[in-house]
Amino acid sequence: MSWSAVHDLRLRARYAEVRDLAEWSDWMPFEAAIPSAPREPGVYLLREPVTAIIRYVGMAGERASAGRPQGLYGRLKIYSNGRGAISGFGEEALDRALADPVWLEQQLQDLRAHGPKTAQDWAREAVLRLDLEVAWSVTPDTHDARYLETQVHTLLQTTGLWNR
Repeated sequence: MSWSAVHDLRLRARYAEVRDLAEWSDWMPFEAAIPSAPREPGVYLLREPVTAIIRYVGMAGERASAGRPQGLYGRLKIYSNGRGAISGFGEEALDRALADPVWLEQQLQDLRAHGPKTAQDWAREAVLRLDLEVAWSVTPDTHDARYLETQVHTLLQTTGLWNR
């Protein structure tokens, strides 16, 4: 699905402005994209695949784990494995899941049938239940990533972002 797949003309114009700010990857399913995510700093966008509406804008710096740069890969991996439950997108995903009675009932049925899960498991499932797509743009450093994130957020802040 392309950047112009959204039907709302106002959103389509804003998305065109965002697209022109940087060189973006293709849109990919969130979980499938993680192995190919760059280990450099950058900005990522998360969108609903059916509506093509961008729901979250985030950035990743030059984080390192065991001396190896993690960048965008590290940020997305933290959300997919549930360790980002109280930061940024991970917190938003968990809050949305905990407000969904259907999801909570499924979790209670699973609890009764299989026993308890960890908070990390709940957070991972909360992220994956959204079934979002991701696109990213690599930047030279954290400063440039933060600047690009601010530009994108400014353009999209009134378009239904989940960012707080």
